[in-house]
Amino acid sequence: MPGIGIAMRVTILLETGPVERFGTPGQYASYCHAVPSPRESNGKSKGQNNRKNGNKFLGWAYVEAAQFAQQQHPRIQSWFERKQRRTCRNVALKSLAAKLSKAAFIMMWDQSDFNEQLLFG
Repeated sequence: MPGIGIAMRVTILLETGPVERFGTPGQYASYCHAVPSPRESNGKSKGQNNRKNGNKFLGWAYVEAAQFAQQQHPRIQSWFERKQRRTCRNVALKSLAAKLSKAAFIMMWDQSDFNEQLLFG
C-alpha cells in the first residue's frame, strides 16, 4: 500500500487487532479517528460524539501514511491536490487518511493485495 512501510504496517496490524470485530470499513475508519463525529442540532454545535473512543495511534499512523502516499503515488497526489484546492491541507490529509484506512480494512478483511480501485473505485 502506498505510504505504508514495514514498521508502519506492523504498527497498524498490532494496534488493529482482530479485524473481524469491525462490521464495515466505516466503523474501522471511525475507530482510527479518521472521520469526524460532530453532534449538531438546528445548525448549532452540541459537542462531539465519542471523541475519546478509538485508537489514537492508528489515527497517527494513517495520517503519516497519507503524508507519504501523497508524495509518492501520482494518482493519489492528483486526488490530494484536487481535494486541497476545495478545502485546506489538513482536511485533505485527513480525508486521504480515511480513504487509506478503509482500503486497509478491506485488504485485511479479504487478505488481498493493494488495488487502486479500493481508493478510487
